[in-house]
Amino acid sequence: MAKFSVALSLLLLVTQTTAFAPQSAKKSRIMSSIQVKLSTRVADTADASASSATQTSSSSNAPPAPVQQAQSGIKRERILKEPALWEYNFGLQDPGLTLPHGIETRVTAPEKYQLTEAQIQTLEEDGVVHIKGVFDEEWVEYLRAATGHQVANPHFWAFAGTASKLYDYIQRNIWQTNKAFADFYYHSAMGHVLSQAGKTDEIRVSTDLLMVNPNKGFKWHQDNQNGPITWDEGIRFWITMDETPAEYGAPVYLKASHRNNVVDEAAVFVDIEQQGLEDYKDELLEFRTMPGDMLIWHPKTIHKVDGPSDGIWTSYRRVLGGTAAKGGSLYHDKRGTGGVLSDLGRHGLEDGNKLSSPFFPIVYPSFDKSEAKARDAGTVGRDPRDIASKIGGLAGKASGEKFSSFFKVLGSQAKQKHKITKGVLANSTNSENNAVPIIFTPPDANTPNNTAMSHSNKFNNCIIVFMRQATFAAADVVIDAA
Repeated sequence: MAKFSVALSLLLLVTQTTAFAPQSAKKSRIMSSIQVKLSTRVADTADASASSATQTSSSSNAPPAPVQQAQSGIKRERILKEPALWEYNFGLQDPGLTLPHGIETRVTAPEKYQLTEAQIQTLEEDGVVHIKGVFDEEWVEYLRAATGHQVANPHFWAFAGTASKLYDYIQRNIWQTNKAFADFYYHSAMGHVLSQAGKTDEIRVSTDLLMVNPNKGFKWHQDNQNGPITWDEGIRFWITMDETPAEYGAPVYLKASHRNNVVDEAAVFVDIEQQGLEDYKDELLEFRTMPGDMLIWHPKTIHKVDGPSDGIWTSYRRVLGGTAAKGGSLYHDKRGTGGVLSDLGRHGLEDGNKLSSPFFPIVYPSFDKSEAKARDAGTVGRDPRDIASKIGGLAGKASGEKFSSFFKVLGSQAKQKHKITKGVLANSTNSENNAVPIIFTPPDANTPNNTAMSHSNKFNNCIIVFMRQATFAAADVVIDAA
């Protein structure tokens, strides 16, 4: 395809034409939502007594050789299977969960959790800090139940990342479509924790991601999908629901690398052997997080996550993460750059405006009832018109270097199989790896709750375009996911 039309609302990927074939039962794709909620399994070889954070002098990031079967000879099976096209939902979703600790929805003030001065200092010096046990068992079970419902009822905005198989499930701005996650932000201690870590009197959600099982892993990279804010206006967070396996899945950071001045702001992939990173590349911080823990880091802190060598998760690694905006943040229009992909709502803010909008909800010192009402009315979310204009502007300036940087972040298999041509990912192997991107015109944000389109309606709202691989929409959800 020579160029992208600005009239296209979104390009999305499904990796096999079999995605269009009916499945006999939804329960054959995934475990039940109750099983998803209760599952805390980790790999058999996980060492529960391992330290949650370790330092090592090794800077090697070469992935282990792929394996197809476990040592026992029994083929490993994915804990989750890819949804069929017609299983995706549109509009608002509400799992109907009861909040922990007797919290009354949209009434009770947010909870608090006190950090220590040492924890705040660690973040400033190392660029990352591990806060253990922020959320108790009730909150963890709440998040697992919300995630289980989401995975059992996949949303359209998860299509690109899930179909690309980079994650078993991944969805940006999950709070906009799933009420349970919005309520978590409004009522949990997350905002209070981040306000202390960022030394700010206000916290807003700039962008977020629900991430379940990173199949390919992500090599050394920095986070630049932080919404319409600058590096220093943002603070990154992870909230973990599961124990991290011993062999893979634990994030690894280059200590104090947020202070480097050699990595280009637009870069995603980071070559840690490049000149200027000598002081950082040999000091690694690895964190084996446990349920209820938080990781907090500066967006420029260089890090990676290794997935299982065969790309198959037999356990869960469920994470709610994203970027929060500190008080005083301004709106920065990143149109024409990759940063625009985490800002696709029709909020009406202009460059230099104060970042104050229901699209970027305040969660500390308290949520705003009018912002929450706008979210519940379905007026907050991605808009096809804004997607067309913003992604269209990006397509006009897209460079091979930009997308080359992104795809270098993926596992070695992706690097070997693909090449970049004019900013579009092209498959350099045989035709059996061809993908089928789908162009959708999604319905209005006011689509009723839990509404799934019929097979015929979905096909009436899409045009099947045969291309080699996906481009912008996949980048939207995975370019900074870890």
